[in-house]
Amino acid sequence: MNMPPLAGLVAATYTPLHDSGEINLDIVPAIVEHLLPQGVSGLYVCGSTGEGMSLTSDERRRVTEAYVQATAGRVPVIVQVGHNSVREARSLAEHAAEIGADAISATCPSYFPVRDAKTLAACMSEIAGGASKLPFYYYHIPVLTGSAVDVAEFMKCGGDQINNLVGLKYTDTKLFEFQHCLESDNGRFDVVWGCDEMLLGALATGARAAIGSTYNVAAPLYGRLIAAFESGDLDQARKLQSQSIQMIRTLNHFPFHAAMKAVLRMRGLEVGGCRLPQARLDSGETEKLKGELDAIGFFEWSQSESFA
Repeated sequence: MNMPPLAGLVAATYTPLHDSGEINLDIVPAIVEHLLPQGVSGLYVCGSTGEGMSLTSDERRRVTEAYVQATAGRVPVIVQVGHNSVREARSLAEHAAEIGADAISATCPSYFPVRDAKTLAACMSEIAGGASKLPFYYYHIPVLTGSAVDVAEFMKCGGDQINNLVGLKYTDTKLFEFQHCLESDNGRFDVVWGCDEMLLGALATGARAAIGSTYNVAAPLYGRLIAAFESGDLDQARKLQSQSIQMIRTLNHFPFHAAMKAVLRMRGLEVGGCRLPQARLDSGETEKLKGELDAIGFFEWSQSESFA
């Protein structure tokens, strides 16, 4: 477990699909070469953004291999292996270790609810044990998993049981809980923020790294936000966060991940649409989205040449 704590912006990557809905691995190298010059410091593969839960396990293995190969060690690749089958998740963790991923992460099983921290720690221990030499990050996203387990209590239980538990991907809006996790066990854990439109608040609370979807299309904006915060220019940081919020509110006028994939296509990356049960945008909706983004100046202030 030689990977240092995450820092800066980690892009939660998209899984490119053909129009038929089959995975399109030929596009993965182009996605990586688009992201790395934008200032991202890592890639998070097969998470919610990457439709990991809508892919077969074989597809997840193939997507993971493609991202690891295309990244070629330039930034860390974290593989999300969560599954309703704990054994299948462990198998995906084993595969991630075999192909050279830098870390693994997992959501909790969600069909049969996990109701207490002890059970959650047992599930994550089984999964993380499949790649015991890799850092493991629990992926806390209660809006999708429905988990009501006290995540800070899990970190306490998990810290005692899971040898390779190094941190948490915290995708919720409770800054007080995020701070408690950051401070847990004398700051032992690498707690990474996961709500793009609240990055500034997370930085003020102590976040050192963030994993998010919109870093795929606006990483330079967030890079400038971090730089403004670190230099003490809070007015500028708030202005940049406001632009992020405008962008996300606009994307949310449409099915979010379908809209994000449409923006990537506008950037020349033929990532296709989303797989059921998520929606796709038709040509009229795509043009409407482009017009709304243009109206807020997105195509000017999100470009890579603005990154500094």
